[in-house]
Amino acid sequence: MNNIPNIKVALVAVSRDCFPIELSEKRRRAVMAYANEMNMPVVEIQTTIENEMDVRKALSEIAATDANALCIFLGNFGPEGPSTLLAQEFNGPVMFAAASEETGKDLINGRGDAYCGMLNASYSIGLRNLTPYIPEYPVGTAIEVAHMIYDFIEISRVVTGVRNLKIISFGPRPFDFLACNAPIKPLYNLGVEIMENSELDLFEAYNNHSNDPRIKDVAADMAEELGTGNTYPEFLLKLAQYELTLSDWMEKNLGYSKHVVFANKCWPAFQTQFGFVPCYVNSRFASRGIPISCEADIYGALSEYMLTCATLKPSTLLDINNTVPKDMYDEHIKEKFNYKSTDVFMGFHCGNTPKSLMVDPKMKYQLIMHRLLEPDSEPNISRGTLEGRIAPNPVTMFRLQGTAESALSSYVAEGEVLDVDPASFGSIGVIAINEMKRFYRHVLIEKRFPHHAGIGFEHKGRILFEALKMMGVSDIGFNQPASMLYRKENPFGIKPE
Repeated sequence: MNNIPNIKVALVAVSRDCFPIELSEKRRRAVMAYANEMNMPVVEIQTTIENEMDVRKALSEIAATDANALCIFLGNFGPEGPSTLLAQEFNGPVMFAAASEETGKDLINGRGDAYCGMLNASYSIGLRNLTPYIPEYPVGTAIEVAHMIYDFIEISRVVTGVRNLKIISFGPRPFDFLACNAPIKPLYNLGVEIMENSELDLFEAYNNHSNDPRIKDVAADMAEELGTGNTYPEFLLKLAQYELTLSDWMEKNLGYSKHVVFANKCWPAFQTQFGFVPCYVNSRFASRGIPISCEADIYGALSEYMLTCATLKPSTLLDINNTVPKDMYDEHIKEKFNYKSTDVFMGFHCGNTPKSLMVDPKMKYQLIMHRLLEPDSEPNISRGTLEGRIAPNPVTMFRLQGTAESALSSYVAEGEVLDVDPASFGSIGVIAINEMKRFYRHVLIEKRFPHHAGIGFEHKGRILFEALKMMGVSDIGFNQPASMLYRKENPFGIKPE
């Protein structure tokens, strides 16, 4: 996936000058040994920070390594002023971690007091208005700190991706989906660039690709990918032309940014003018780490991208769509899975989920658009979906949203796609999330989230939660256990039947 940042961490030790500098450096080397053993992209910076002048020297050394993330390691108590100055001056994600004491046999010259030093560092971090990553328990042995850095690499991938992202959209956000029409100002606060274009711009670019000599090769690649699911072979040329249109637009307009996603209006004029639905092409881009959200949902595209950065796998965008009927729950779920009927729902979209994430997918037509646009004829302009049952997998359901008040709100919930046939159409799966009923009411409805959810195919709630904190997002909802009431949840419960 070329659209995902590569992270390299610079490991810098700090040392208060009344402690032995050798202690901090020895501990740094021990962390580095484990980082090398774990094959992590970490570089050891030889400059140890004791004073402000060391900060400049370390920054020069870091720049020569091309590191784009920084771990400040308190090998002993550490000087909080220079330590946090280094964090302030570094242009990238920063974490703080501290060394625990190794042995009760060496607590004179071998005692570093980094446990104490982290407290002072935290105060100075606040003075400088910094938001570094501080692990849940940031003090540890060399191998424990190495594992903290492993998490930090994943968190940094999300944060760096967002800070270098451009969202390209086509078409105004639809009136019938006002929830997708969220203010874009908070995106600029995150460092995201927005390029909004007319559907006419896209249509013109598509028509200009009508004789592109590359179309046949792209269509052949589509046919190979679809295999037995290639139900409309002659139709692939149109979709290939559209894929090339988006690819060229992306290359031409990436500009200053390093990464890109799309948020495109996809109905109903799209079908009548382009002559197809874009779902399958959207799925192919998502497979390459370039999500294309439906209905010009810019925050949906951002959410998908953050999931892709966290998991290093394709993600998708699904409607939190419909309940699971009682007879289906009783027959296929109740005795096989440890979920209540209110823990399960169906995630659905027209046909945008990558092939690798589905069971026996096939190219079909968008049933809803067919009803609306060509109800009395064989599917034509409504063709182009990739439909199938979403494969059983652990999932993280996630969304970062701009509110009507131009603030940022988010949620993260982990669950799984069940091995249950949804017996319906589209890209669809039965998803289970513990305490979904309460989460639905007291997070999704209470905080006015739209129907679109980003779905990543690994459990990465912990990583996304920390990335959101580093990005300054304080409103992070999650599916709270039954023992924990939501702020507005009625403590007297639901009226009995």
